[in-house]
Amino acid sequence: MQQIAILTALILMGLPVVGRAQMAADSAAIRQAALDYAEGWYAGDADRMDRALHPDLAKRRASTHPETGQSILSHLTASMMVEYARAGGGKASPHRDVSPVVTILDAHANVASVKVVTGDFIDYLHVVRWNDGWKILNVLWDPRPQP
Repeated sequence: MQQIAILTALILMGLPVVGRAQMAADSAAIRQAALDYAEGWYAGDADRMDRALHPDLAKRRASTHPETGQSILSHLTASMMVEYARAGGGKASPHRDVSPVVTILDAHANVASVKVVTGDFIDYLHVVRWNDGWKILNVLWDPRPQP
């Protein structure tokens, strides 16, 4: 009976270690997806952009129409983002050398929320575990205020 209790305790003590290791691996993969997205944009690297995005990406921005004052919503897809990166992306930006700041706001099982701040943009990402990795499914973004 004592052997069963010891075995059970050892198994239970080992479970959190596996959980922490998996969480660390997931955090690294989530961060990499965010970096592929941001750095791929500034490098004009369509392959990195494509690697980061879920095929059903919805990238949106709410803004105000300058003439009417009405709210408008712009929408980009994964294929548009890949093509824009292929065409040069943010290579011409004066802020292209600013390192992205990636903050994982929350992660649970198969989903995560991430904030990415670059020289030009603030992006809020919804990232999903997809097949063999993590992919960006949704982006809500706005230009970063410049000093």
